[in-house]
Amino acid sequence: MSHDRVATRAWVLHPDLKSDRGRRNASYALQEAVSLAAALPGLSVLGSEIVPLPKAHAGHLFGTGKIAELKDRLEENEIELVLVDGPVTPVQQRNLEKQWGVKLLDRTGLILEIFSDRAATREGVLQVEMAALSYQRTRLVRAWTHLERQRGGLGFVGGPGETQIEADRRAIDEQLVRLRRQLDKVVKTRALHRQARAKVPYPIVALVGYTNAGKSTLFNRLTGADVMAKDMLFATLDPTMRAVRLPEGGPEVILSDTVGFISDLPTELVAAFRATLEEVLAANLIVHVRDISHSETEEQASDVRDILASLGVDPAVPQIELWNKLDLLPDQAAAAARVAAARMPDVFAVSALTGAGLGDFLADVAVKLDSQRHETVLDVPYADGKRRAWLHEQGVVEQEDATDTGYQLRVLWTDRQEKRYRDL
Repeated sequence: MSHDRVATRAWVLHPDLKSDRGRRNASYALQEAVSLAAALPGLSVLGSEIVPLPKAHAGHLFGTGKIAELKDRLEENEIELVLVDGPVTPVQQRNLEKQWGVKLLDRTGLILEIFSDRAATREGVLQVEMAALSYQRTRLVRAWTHLERQRGGLGFVGGPGETQIEADRRAIDEQLVRLRRQLDKVVKTRALHRQARAKVPYPIVALVGYTNAGKSTLFNRLTGADVMAKDMLFATLDPTMRAVRLPEGGPEVILSDTVGFISDLPTELVAAFRATLEEVLAANLIVHVRDISHSETEEQASDVRDILASLGVDPAVPQIELWNKLDLLPDQAAAAARVAAARMPDVFAVSALTGAGLGDFLADVAVKLDSQRHETVLDVPYADGKRRAWLHEQGVVEQEDATDTGYQLRVLWTDRQEKRYRDL
């Protein structure tokens, strides 16, 4: 989508289904949906509302009275795009578009648009394209009326007749097979990149957390890197990695910033974002960043823990929880959060924005990574200057004495460093 066009006028609706017992708090869900919409360039969200629904209407989602009432509101505001925060069937989508004279995207469609706008690595791009095609395949309904989408992005043209739909389906299936092949190749080369990175002796610290928890702000503060840190959902779709030396003579680590997690992520999109989370599996330490100022911080944290468990993260990998955004809490609440965090193991109350509390957190990171190191005494012949230089470069030498035949070194290192040394 070209970013220099006049912004598309959008309206966000969150259907609050009374029949769904386990549904989320409607006002928080709407707030998140509006943030999602704001993450898509070229959209201007002019309004948003919760639509209470006893149950979803099979053909139109909403009842006739509500459709007419919304039509007036949409026309009054000259809305071009309606975003429905929830699933919308192809039939409902077509009927609503016809009634309202607008383009409509459901939650999956919106997240796909964001993913396609954000994906940066080859694998991210391929995963998003595949998710988009699978999603579109379900949208090829018989009476497909709009032959083009007004917006750019992932639009797929469908024809009116049955044969046209079949042709479209076949085209999509062929494209999916092609993408799957490309993806297999990319995943193979990524495995090679990972092996290459396994040779990097530094421990990997992965930042994870609910979307918009402040991971990128923290990443920037720690690395001085200008990673895109906007107050925006999904601002980071592909993992970003930087080497950072921890303060006060701490070890050098690789910091990895990952995509934000989100509740109720549609299943078709899980693979598209799992590609970005593989890095977490290689981590020596996981830092779970939480927005402690958010009223649903507990639910968000629980979502994050569930996703980490489903990825198969090794429970032996140490985790630290960071209660971020202290600066957004009133003084008394911030003080209470500091006290509560101090009483718990592996929890730190911080503000990535102001830097408050980060010193203690970083000291703990160093301790946790140190505990993964062990001591070894090595005899290095004088002729083996290269290996001795490498040990000093790594900063692992605790003590060094000259002997008749060479150097005796006492080193404190990780298994990874030891392996790398043996391979030299």
